[in-house]
Amino acid sequence: MLVCLGVRLAWAGKRAVDKIAGIIFPVTAFVACGFEHSVANMFYLPFAYGLKLLGYQVEGIGDITLGNMLFQNFLPVTLGNVVGGAVFVGLLYWVLYGKRIEER
Repeated sequence: MLVCLGVRLAWAGKRAVDKIAGIIFPVTAFVACGFEHSVANMFYLPFAYGLKLLGYQVEGIGDITLGNMLFQNFLPVTLGNVVGGAVFVGLLYWVLYGKRIEER
């Protein structure tokens, strides 16, 4: 929800200052809460898995498997991003600013 809100606020800004101001608070809140984003995880987890396959010993890297990446991270995080963006941000904006159909 916070990432989609940041994107929506940046898209709504006219100037660079407006766009930057629009993304500061949603992105800061996202990072401060420790949430995960599916696109970032699609880089970090396969990279860590590759390091594991190459034999690097890093704390926590032993827990990474293809099944864990898919079912315990990518799937729930992606679904959360879709629901948060579509329902909480998209639906809210549609309710607030959507075109009203006049009754005849």
